[in-house]
Amino acid sequence: MNPVIEVKNLTKVYGRRSNAFTALKNINLTINAGESVAIVGKSGSGKSTLMHLLALLDKPTKGTIEIDGIESTKLKARQLNKLRNQSFGFVFQQFFMNPNDTVLQNVTLPLKIAGKRRKERYELAEKALKTVGLSERIKFKANNLSGGQKQRVCIARAIVNNPKVLFADEPTGNLDSATGDKVIKLLFDLNRKKHVTLIIVTHDEDLAKLCDRQIRISDGKIVEDTGNKTSKTTKTTKSAKTKKGAK
Repeated sequence: MNPVIEVKNLTKVYGRRSNAFTALKNINLTINAGESVAIVGKSGSGKSTLMHLLALLDKPTKGTIEIDGIESTKLKARQLNKLRNQSFGFVFQQFFMNPNDTVLQNVTLPLKIAGKRRKERYELAEKALKTVGLSERIKFKANNLSGGQKQRVCIARAIVNNPKVLFADEPTGNLDSATGDKVIKLLFDLNRKKHVTLIIVTHDEDLAKLCDRQIRISDGKIVEDTGNKTSKTTKTTKSAKTKKGAK
């Protein structure tokens, strides 16, 4: 398999000295191209901190993060921003849209940051909106859309740069169940049909089970990784010892 993200000895500490809080502790993780991965855990477990580090939205205190073999922690700010813009798309629980801009204008924002020309921006944005089924809303103001439509606009914005990795942080948190199901189907269609690596941060166990792999975080550590053979072996060994002791 082809690794798209590799982290080694990843640690994140907030504050200093007596006020220091270690949010993540010595995380080692590889995510392969085309995988769908759920990062799950209770509130305060460190799952959102991990996502922010993987997505290069924050810097680790210790450890390394490689994106397609590029050591991101050694990059300058401009290089880091370029790598993030070219490699990742983001779908958040909060929509982070400009309500007074049109749907098209909201979707073109990553392309504008990337320095694409206006004509190319509009062409790519229209294509992304067609993918999420919103071609007919292209001239609508964002504040005139339903919650489900806003989230689909966010997905179009996330994929407009043809990212390798799509991060979704509680993507259905502000949606009703029926609308949420449609959004989830859209995300997994992008993963399976376009081979976009999908990383979902969620506390929803049912959503997590839809992914190829579940990574469970507790107190800043990975306590379970269904894609890690060592983790599976450890769990099996412990289970076998328990059964043997019970006899």
